[in-house]
Amino acid sequence: MKLGFVGLGKMGANMVQRLLLNGHEVVVWDPNKATVDLMVEKGAEAASNVEDMASKLHGRKVIWLMVPSGKPVDENISRIVPLLSKGDIIIDGGNSNWKETKERNAKLAEQNIEYIDCGTSGGLWGLQNGYCLMYGGEKEACSYAEPLFSSLSEPGGYLYCGKSGSGHFTKMIHNGIEYGMMQAFAEGFEILEKSEYDLDLKEVSDLWMHGSVVRSWLLELIGNALGEDPKLESLKPYVADSGEARWTVQAAIDLDVPAHVITSSLFTRFASRQDDSFGMKLVAAMRNQFGGHAVKIK
Repeated sequence: MKLGFVGLGKMGANMVQRLLLNGHEVVVWDPNKATVDLMVEKGAEAASNVEDMASKLHGRKVIWLMVPSGKPVDENISRIVPLLSKGDIIIDGGNSNWKETKERNAKLAEQNIEYIDCGTSGGLWGLQNGYCLMYGGEKEACSYAEPLFSSLSEPGGYLYCGKSGSGHFTKMIHNGIEYGMMQAFAEGFEILEKSEYDLDLKEVSDLWMHGSVVRSWLLELIGNALGEDPKLESLKPYVADSGEARWTVQAAIDLDVPAHVITSSLFTRFASRQDDSFGMKLVAAMRNQFGGHAVKIK
């Protein structure tokens, strides 16, 4: 399949490469020309702007957006829509708010443009391991784009969630759960670190990857981080939040769901911006390991 791809950041560039490796033709555009040039070296076709990108797509156009949520999504949609025809498809693969997704879909439907919301998990490791994709929108459009979802993911790694907004809603809850899991690991390892025993925490994390009920990719990433910096002395215990858990907590409130763990993990991230904590350093290290999220260095 030939598609346009807007946004070549730390995830977008890897996604383009995985699509190319699976035989798709990708026309790329990003304000950073250096990243465009790098993708051309990998086999992509360059576009000088979105107008040029659209002109290089023929038949039913598919354009994938991998840009930050909010205003950047709306700005790109407003520039792209005049270049599309009835039935063409825009895929929003970022972490957009599901309520905004529904609003965008309604507006685009009036112009006969299909809008697919695709929650994307996998971070920096997606190129190698495949992404986990959860997407929503009109069934026919989603089925048309399925070869892309199949190529980007590992077997069993993509799911049609339902009507518009369902993909981004599912990814939002996924990220809320992620917050809780990361916080549990951080607290447990901080207890180990502060105990009277001289434990090698990397060895503990490696041990728990074998047969333990808590074995997980996050635990593997903990081992990576501790292998690089056993005491995490190079990091400040400052942990940012991308907004997904805030939306999850709001959804829990709206739906009368007592989401104690997710809510607590979110508020603990707020606390990390005030106090020195080994546990919060570990959360920061995990985010950097799986997603390349920025950390603050002492």
